[in-house]
Amino acid sequence: MKIDVNFDGVRRSVELVPSSDGPSRVIVTIDGRRVEADALKISPGVYSILLAGRSLEVRVESLAEGLLLHTGGREYHVDIVDPRSWRRGLGGKVDLTGRQQVSAPMAGKIVRVLIAQGQHVESGQGLLVVEAMKMQNEIRSPKTGTVERLSAREGETVNAGEVLVVIA
Repeated sequence: MKIDVNFDGVRRSVELVPSSDGPSRVIVTIDGRRVEADALKISPGVYSILLAGRSLEVRVESLAEGLLLHTGGREYHVDIVDPRSWRRGLGGKVDLTGRQQVSAPMAGKIVRVLIAQGQHVESGQGLLVVEAMKMQNEIRSPKTGTVERLSAREGETVNAGEVLVVIA
């Protein structure tokens, strides 16, 4: 599995490949440098890691923006870069620019409208709730801006691809 991570503000390319030597063994390649590791979870949020012959105890703390790692008396802020979140406009740090149309992802029924025309919204803020096949899906804002047009009404049926909101 290949991932990009920001490690204390420095972007790193990381590849994790399970080793055939056992379930806790993994081959880690960081920015092209290969290292063998053995990692065991010893309690919730605490891991024992043998990395290139060096033993580490790492405490992992979840934050709203990534993870905080504690090891060897130091702290490291780590967050995983997910390029899919940027493409969807859901969780990336890059805010979309220009006028954005928010369309129905599937045919369904509008069960809740969470905003009003002219209202200021933040990137990722809930705009509407669409119900399809007995499941409710919250549609979120792709950018920070103002609701320029709101064409969705509670109780109405919408088709996939139909423009529901325009954010400017």
